[in-house]
Amino acid sequence: MLVPKQYRCTHSASCICIKGHLSEDAIYLVFRHLNWNPRLIALMSCVCKWFDEIAKRILWKEFCRSRAPKMMLDLQSCGSHSVDGSWKALGKLLIYCSGCSHRGLFDVTRIPGHFVYRTRFSRTSGKSFLIPQCRTDDLYVSDPCEHLDQGDDGDVGFFRGVFKSFPISSVRKMLIDRQVTLHPTEVCPYCKAKLWNMLQAKMIPRSACIRLGAYDDSIECFVCLNGHMVGTCTLLPLSDSEEASDLEQC
Repeated sequence: MLVPKQYRCTHSASCICIKGHLSEDAIYLVFRHLNWNPRLIALMSCVCKWFDEIAKRILWKEFCRSRAPKMMLDLQSCGSHSVDGSWKALGKLLIYCSGCSHRGLFDVTRIPGHFVYRTRFSRTSGKSFLIPQCRTDDLYVSDPCEHLDQGDDGDVGFFRGVFKSFPISSVRKMLIDRQVTLHPTEVCPYCKAKLWNMLQAKMIPRSACIRLGAYDDSIECFVCLNGHMVGTCTLLPLSDSEEASDLEQC
């Protein structure tokens, strides 16, 4: 369950909250001992603005590094000390399946968002989601989060991902060159930035269906201004998806 956002102190001169705070070093050591527990980081960030700033600047970064060290090292290999869209957004992307709200991004049964225990992100899989003109880009994509037997929608899969250095990526340049419009109402579930529709841009290759084990033309996918990807598909029955995997290897 997500921690609801609460009113936070802005630390005026008369603020009682500012008296007696632990040092940042002490907070760092406490959360390192707690293995950067994301729920406790979220709870602490609701206490006041000071704690929230520490969480965004330090704790979410250490959480990301502890959960996906090689991926984080690569995302920062261009020399940046931050990531597009903030560490907090990236931390949420690592552990949270956004699902689909009523009249949300996707035309599927309402499926609530939820935390996932473990997800594998792969840069190799990400290449399958890029059209040939954009395969010099680096994209990490998760395995699909499976929601089986969803009535008329069948077996639904949700996937998510993140681009490395999205502001200078070929995908972003092509979206702008093709004058793809941003979604008028919906925003990224991870950073609240505006979204491009990759289906509208005709930038979802068939190799993405094969990689996901999904029916052809069943993928809907969006990329936000910060390079976070969120998408859904209709999954093939297991035996059919195994055959599709064999075809991909041929």
